[in-house]
Amino acid sequence: MSGKNTRRDLIFADRHMSAVLIENVENCEVDGIVVNLSPEIIEVEGKVNAPIFPWRSTIVRNKQVISARRIAVLKITEIENLGGVMFRGWQWFGEQFAGFPRETPLYVSKIDSVGTVQEDPFAFTREKPVAEPSRRQEFEIRLKCWWSPCETDCFIHTEHPFLEVHTQIHGEGRMQKFRENDASTIYEDVVMMPGFTHEPFCRVTGANEWTYPWHRYYTVREGIWLAIELHPLG
Repeated sequence: MSGKNTRRDLIFADRHMSAVLIENVENCEVDGIVVNLSPEIIEVEGKVNAPIFPWRSTIVRNKQVISARRIAVLKITEIENLGGVMFRGWQWFGEQFAGFPRETPLYVSKIDSVGTVQEDPFAFTREKPVAEPSRRQEFEIRLKCWWSPCETDCFIHTEHPFLEVHTQIHGEGRMQKFRENDASTIYEDVVMMPGFTHEPFCRVTGANEWTYPWHRYYTVREGIWLAIELHPLG
């Protein structure tokens, strides 16, 4: 068993962005965007303790997370030349996804696998109010960050073989849903500001099958956002 408040830098941390994984959290003081990477509610100490729900986040300023299985804490530490991610090991998304528009300046960090978790997919998607042990299955948690400049269409898509939510780290964006693969068919527009994690977009439609609507991230102001992915194992 590892000790309490075990921490390491996430793979995409650099001098522009502090990004730390902390496990077996116990009365751990933090300063930044705290992402709860577990199926349990965690609490931040205060005159009235503040909950952070599973797979959600908030900004914490020099307060203690009382207890948690696993959290990520991210904070922008240097704004100047923040957008030079392509020179710090991030990759243009078109190098991973054939047919991605060459004129779209969307960059993605390396992926960090931060452990496994037993989760009920129906609880993750909020289709069921309470997780059931019989529905729990094992997932690998993968984290990666995205960057794009102002007013960037980060590509409408619909297929993911995993569960996913996103946390805004810097800037401003939108997570948008569409009736068709066409920006004019938008029907939901979720404002993304630093510290906010949106609700899941998908629904469970089979064993290890998640159905997503047509959706995209759209950058309003230069943004960095974190993708939290749960990949099924076994």
